[in-house]
Amino acid sequence: PGGTVNSWLVDLINALTGNLDREGGAMFARAAAFAPNTQGRPGSGKGITTGRRQSRVSGAPEVFGELPITLMAEEMETAGEGQVKALITIASNPVLSAPNGPRIARALDGLDFMLSLDIYVNETTRHADVILPGLSPLEDLHFDVAFPQLSHRNHARFSGPVFDAPAGTPQEWQTLLKLCALLEGRGVNVDVQQLDDEAIASDVRRFAGDNTPTILAALEPWRGPERLIDLQLRVGPYGDQFGRSPDGLNLAKVKGASTVEGGGIDLGALTPRIPELLRTPSGRIELAPPAILADLAQVKAEPAPAFSLIGRRDTRSGNSWMHNLPVLAKGPERCTLLVNPGDAERLGLTGFAKVKSAVGELVARVERSADMSPGVVSLPHGWGHGLAGVQLAVARERPGVNMNALLDDAARDPLSGNAVLSGVAVEIAPA
Repeated sequence: PGGTVNSWLVDLINALTGNLDREGGAMFARAAAFAPNTQGRPGSGKGITTGRRQSRVSGAPEVFGELPITLMAEEMETAGEGQVKALITIASNPVLSAPNGPRIARALDGLDFMLSLDIYVNETTRHADVILPGLSPLEDLHFDVAFPQLSHRNHARFSGPVFDAPAGTPQEWQTLLKLCALLEGRGVNVDVQQLDDEAIASDVRRFAGDNTPTILAALEPWRGPERLIDLQLRVGPYGDQFGRSPDGLNLAKVKGASTVEGGGIDLGALTPRIPELLRTPSGRIELAPPAILADLAQVKAEPAPAFSLIGRRDTRSGNSWMHNLPVLAKGPERCTLLVNPGDAERLGLTGFAKVKSAVGELVARVERSADMSPGVVSLPHGWGHGLAGVQLAVARERPGVNMNALLDDAARDPLSGNAVLSGVAVEIAPA
């Protein structure tokens, strides 16, 4: 609970101690591409607006164009206008990765149609009517969009396919464009190249101004994601700006640098970015938003539970799909309940413990750990591979338990709308 308030408090402490946007404190990357905080007018903006629309059943507000995953089941279950009766999932597994997965699984069975783009028959895709397997990650290109926004050093790196895709196999971006066209009623014979041209032309108008024909010509010969990456690199903070900064980046330069040992282009250490980074109406750091202050009182009033359950991720099992790769799955048991040694001794915990929340109960293997504070226990994310119909041979050998079965899908952070995935009150007893 209070996830937004907790995140704000970290920022507040950094600001008040002089450690915000300063070396040794909390700093901000300047990503080479796809970074909203390098676009628009530096130093000021519209800020953020939430609640521009509400969910159909609970009336939950959207935040950054998204609705909470905790609404997923109720939107499929609840009859009436706008009821979700069909679903497309893309490389996702909400039955394991979202609160109250069993409820989501039941709701998926009630759909009229479900399509999954995935390489696995997992806990979620087993409900699909059609599964379209994409290419292996080693048969596709990779340009990281998310993590350069958070990196401790600015860089740009492109990874091409290691192996050629089987002849006649569509690229995933081609499949997605065609699905979009089908949903728009454009028929099965639509030209994917035309769809690609339409999509990039829209992005050019948005990010590079009105000289669309000239810029489109400059983006050749790339297609699909490569063309979008080239556009974003060129209009980004290090870009060549389509000739206005000849020494700047484009995809050809990044590709060339990525083929040498070490790979990619080092764009330097993080440097202070405030006030240029800001997109607030005042052009200043707005430390005390009224909505957060209003929620602070509620967070302070919440009683401390006897035990709080937090999640964790292991380097070799960060998400559920990694549990089916032998090279990552081997080694010691990772799905364990970490318990402070003093708590374990006091409760008489040895081999296994029963963990009970307001909505669920499970039995997990106990691992004593001095890293855990008294009154805090931890289970890892993404386990629980023992369900019928799952075709994950390696993962089923050591299925583990699903932490998210203990999480209440009705519990949401009131400001962000996010599910409460950590700090959940639980009871612990020997099993």
